[in-house]
Amino acid sequence: MKWIVGLGNPGSTYQSTRHNVGFMVVDTLAKRWGISVTQSKFKALVGEGHVQGEKVYLIKPMTYMNLSGETVRAFMDFYKAELDDFIVVYDDLDTEIGKIRLRYQGSAGGHNGIKSIIQHTGTQSFNRVRMGISRPAPGVNIADYVLSPFAKSEHDQLAGMIESAADALEYALSHPYEQTMARYNR
Repeated sequence: MKWIVGLGNPGSTYQSTRHNVGFMVVDTLAKRWGISVTQSKFKALVGEGHVQGEKVYLIKPMTYMNLSGETVRAFMDFYKAELDDFIVVYDDLDTEIGKIRLRYQGSAGGHNGIKSIIQHTGTQSFNRVRMGISRPAPGVNIADYVLSPFAKSEHDQLAGMIESAADALEYALSHPYEQTMARYNR
């Protein structure tokens, strides 16, 4: 079993914002794999299916970003799910727009969704796909920036980044995460 959690905020207000690239990747995988992410459980929207012979859960926490760990913990407890089978997808200010970075551990780096997951799992060791959103111009408030939509000029980079992340996650279903990192961290 693999479980992929895309971080974001619920509601149409946040739908196309930088903070919601995790949701965008889950939506892309759902479409690609024919999985409907509509079941409401664990304070999340959940979809399940079989991909490459592997049982897969796609999860979009509906708790708002800062409480994402509640969903992760509830899913783990209910399914006795292993953190080794978990991959979280989220926005990263320190990665250039259009680029993805795969990691298997590290601090929250100021990301409140990751901070919440670390708090609820008791570890910093879990697989991550960091989606580049770049830093805002000096003087721009970080919260306003992450809750703003992508500029039109960034849409091609965004689309390419979402496809790369989806490809990496698909590859990770049948390969060790270290191998996936080696292939997709260019």
